[in-house]
Amino acid sequence: MAHNTEHKLEIFRGLVKFKSNVQKIWGVLIFLSIVTAIEVALGIVKPEILMNYFLSMKLINWIFVILTLVKAYYITWDFMHMRDEKFGLQVSVVITLIFLIAYAAFIFLVEGNYIYDIMYEGFVSWNF
Repeated sequence: MAHNTEHKLEIFRGLVKFKSNVQKIWGVLIFLSIVTAIEVALGIVKPEILMNYFLSMKLINWIFVILTLVKAYYITWDFMHMRDEKFGLQVSVVITLIFLIAYAAFIFLVEGNYIYDIMYEGFVSWNF
């Protein structure tokens, strides 16, 4: 059985094209490093304009979540070669991750709210 071993040498939906796999790996690594540097800079500086709330969470936290999802996408898509897999496997992985992320967010919000209610209105005080 012969497998197609030719990899797609482009990122950003074909906007940036590379001549070899090594160049593509370096390109993705540089992109991920830039995104990480932006996250670190925002974490250190914490601009006052990003401290406003949107949907019960600070804007800076929304930016961190979005940038982390972008990094996870490119790590999976390029470094784990998900781009070169068949469509069925791609969809099964993405649907599973979407379900698990939504489920984890639901659990974190419900449990966090429960713990907050117990600590705020319950018999236990904020003594830690």
